[in-house]
Amino acid sequence: MHFSEFENKYYILATSSLADQRTMVLKQGDSFGIFDSLGDIHQIGAGTQGIYHNGTRFLSRLELNINGNRPLLLSAAPREDNQVLVVDLTNPDLILPDRSSSENLKQDTLHIQRLKFLWQAKYHEKIKLLNFGLQEMKFTMELQFQADYYDIFEVRGIVRENRGKKFPVKQEDGHLIFSYQGLDDVLRETNILLTPQPEFVDHKMAVYEITLQPKQQLEIEIEIAFTENHERIQSVPFEQARNALNMYMERTNQYCAGILTSNEEFNDWINRARSDLITMATPTPYGLYPYAGVPWFSTPFGRDGIITAMECLWVEPELAKGVLHYLAHTQAKSFNDFQDAEPGKIFHETRGGEMANLKEIPFKMYYGTIDATPLFISLAGAYLERTNDVATIQNIWEHIRKALYWIDHYGDIDGDGFLEYKTKSSKGLTNQGWKDSQDSVFHEDGSLAEDPIALCEVQAYVYDAKVRAAQIADVLGEHDMHEDLMAQARALKRNFNEHFWSESKQAYVLALDGKKRPCNVLSSNAGHCLFSGIATRERAAILAEKLLSEKMFSGWGIRTVASDEPRFNPMSYHNGSVWPHDNAMIAFGFSRYGLMAETVQILSGIFDATDHIQLRRLPELFCGFSKVKGKAPTLYPVACSPQAWAVGAVFMLLQACLGLKINAAHNTITFCHPVLPDFLSEVTITNLRINNKQIILQIRKSSKGIEAQLLSPGADAEIIMENKPILELA
Repeated sequence: MHFSEFENKYYILATSSLADQRTMVLKQGDSFGIFDSLGDIHQIGAGTQGIYHNGTRFLSRLELNINGNRPLLLSAAPREDNQVLVVDLTNPDLILPDRSSSENLKQDTLHIQRLKFLWQAKYHEKIKLLNFGLQEMKFTMELQFQADYYDIFEVRGIVRENRGKKFPVKQEDGHLIFSYQGLDDVLRETNILLTPQPEFVDHKMAVYEITLQPKQQLEIEIEIAFTENHERIQSVPFEQARNALNMYMERTNQYCAGILTSNEEFNDWINRARSDLITMATPTPYGLYPYAGVPWFSTPFGRDGIITAMECLWVEPELAKGVLHYLAHTQAKSFNDFQDAEPGKIFHETRGGEMANLKEIPFKMYYGTIDATPLFISLAGAYLERTNDVATIQNIWEHIRKALYWIDHYGDIDGDGFLEYKTKSSKGLTNQGWKDSQDSVFHEDGSLAEDPIALCEVQAYVYDAKVRAAQIADVLGEHDMHEDLMAQARALKRNFNEHFWSESKQAYVLALDGKKRPCNVLSSNAGHCLFSGIATRERAAILAEKLLSEKMFSGWGIRTVASDEPRFNPMSYHNGSVWPHDNAMIAFGFSRYGLMAETVQILSGIFDATDHIQLRRLPELFCGFSKVKGKAPTLYPVACSPQAWAVGAVFMLLQACLGLKINAAHNTITFCHPVLPDFLSEVTITNLRINNKQIILQIRKSSKGIEAQLLSPGADAEIIMENKPILELA
């Protein structure tokens, strides 16, 4: 079936499952790689393996064989910091025809180690071959290469009518060069250098004739550069590149706090999340920005970047600073219907690659999101509270004002006081909230909602944006603006609670459609109303009970919609699955209303899920089947992993349980009704930065409840224990 025949034109085609292929991932900068468990790249199953750069697959095949046979896997895993993959292999029994028995290769005689990483638009690999036998060993090692230059959207399933031109493979000065001239007039090249040079090279294969004496080792380096339009490249040896990568990692690591708990399994989860967060945090001209997810979304997304920064704000505020600067710089300045752009709006996603350049997709710079703009303002306010970095906020203040103007003048399409969306682009997204599947917004009878659509959580984000912007205005001395914004927030809260509450569901409705009819559906979206504080206290408690009912809570986490809703499907993307970031935001909402037992229930469910997930790396989502004793959560077939806001979930979940709020202006660390789950008795936080000072903070259970103390000599921050919501409600 041609891809355009699917209802959702940007649906990720699931011809087979990623879940049934044990793959390994590398990411650095604008490059990422997906390898099989032996460290190879070959197109089986979903056909996603490869090394990608700027939205294009520059290497579609990389296979290592010994005498024409695949080696046997011993072990394969990323190093703890995620930056280097280590693969250990050995040879199978190889009987060589017309050779003496002494020339046969007995299994487990040859050790093959592959070390691989990405650094600055290059792939580096070192292959170590060691003969553990007692006799001389002779064999061939073959390396096979291909480059198809597929755009990531082609890999996702879109069939293009026309493509550019692939040129014959060239050999120049020991380099093997693949090249492709796209229809966008960009020349993309894959430049392969092997050291030492092989005995034989053709257009797709390099062959080494190897002789190893007992205990002798041979090392072979592969360096592959990904260039566009004849960019100049300089060869960098493996060890030199790895040292540069290690130095970068050391610098980046210093921004993020370390967390050590009394539970080793929880430590494994949070350490993996910390490593993944640093991996996804990509350098840009405006600071670090968390790319959304590998493989489908390894690029900046507005909403994803903001929410990831919010999740991690208390442990790594530098990430939020980079996000704010990036979004301010890319804020829409004019109207562009193809891009769904309007002045002051924050973008949805930006893409490189041939299809984006040719406008076959609108995502070169696309603004089709309803929630990124208010969330941008919320992040700015939260960042100011966390850091007291007034200079950064002053620098982006005009952008915050423009975002507020967009909310009031363009986002509210019909003037009813609510934010709605309706795409103007011929290739734009139909739904523009975080659940952007074509079928994710529907009525109680299952019929799809008509646009323009006002989502419940978006109104909550606007409420929080008004409150946060008012707080910023007050700090900057614009007191009249502060009062005006607070009045707007209070009015929105009244209006919202009048129109979005469902007596029959005892929850906030999913949305109002274009005719102002409520989509009377119980969904996780309603939980975000607690996250942002627009819910009343009474309704917050009622809603929490609903969200943790058997219909919504799978045992692993809160589903996106209730199991008795007409479009519920636990295997769907948005209509019954479990998303870690969604659960983290809801848990934070529970915490701010003092619903601490409910907060712990969510953390415990998600933690239990990590027991069954490779590397304890939470994927973008997993299926919403009910938890069954002895059975792991069911994986979603094409979920991204790592996914930035799934990675960040653990930090927000822990913050929610601790009721933790850091106010740099007051130099205080506040714990609002803190609790810890049964499996945690102590948490120690190191390198927690407040006002340019490094704090060591210890939280532990005692007979008196939860106690916290500073372990840093000379630390002057004040610890406050209190029993009220994290943020006062307007």
